[in-house]
Formats: sequence, C-alpha cells, structure tokens
Amino acid sequence: MLLKEHRLKKRSAFKATYRSGKSLHKDGITMFCGREKANDIPVKIGFVVSKKIHKRAVKRNRIRRLMRESCRLYIKERGITTKYVSLVFTASARLLDKDFAYINKALVSLLESL
Repeated sequence: MLLKEHRLKKRSAFKATYRSGKSLHKDGITMFCGREKANDIPVKIGFVVSKKIHKRAVKRNRIRRLMRESCRLYIKERGITTKYVSLVFTASARLLDKDFAYINKALVSLLESL
C-alpha cells in the first residue's frame, strides 16, 4: 500500500491531472502528469482501471493492485523525484492476462522517463 502522503484521492484532483494534457504511454499503461510543482510537496499518485477493461471488479482490482505494488516498490528503492504534483496511471485491456513482472517493467520505464 502506498503511503498516505503519496495517494491521490479526490475526483477533482484526478480531473485536474487529466486536464494538464501531458501523457506518456507504454505497454498498456498510460501515465498522465499533473501541473508542475513549485515547492517540495510529495507527489500524489492515482490508479484507474475502467469498467471498459473488464466487467468484473475482481479483474480490475487485480490490475490496480499490481500497479500500486510496483509503484510502491519503486518509491521504496529509488524514491520519487519528479517535477509534477500528481501522476495518474490508467490501464488498458492488454494488462488483463499479464503478470507482475510485465506490469512492473512498463511502470518503471514510465517513471524513469520523467
């Protein structure tokens, strides 16, 4: 589980991140970057898996858990230093049958491209 200081929770925060316009895509994961930050506030991270991906919540939650764990391990090992206030990771249907190693590799490459 991500630390409380790194969680993006409010719907308005998600919408603001989407409106910023900057996004990167890699292997079924799209990363939206929020506005640039001015001071040393922690980066907020959110995860989205739409009902369009799969109708069953169990499948959607599994993808969300794998992305969250990958991000948590990345922050624990390397820390996260980015110029953005918020990041939102959105999954596509390509991730339904993928394992943790595949999702971890895609998410780490997105985070390192910042």
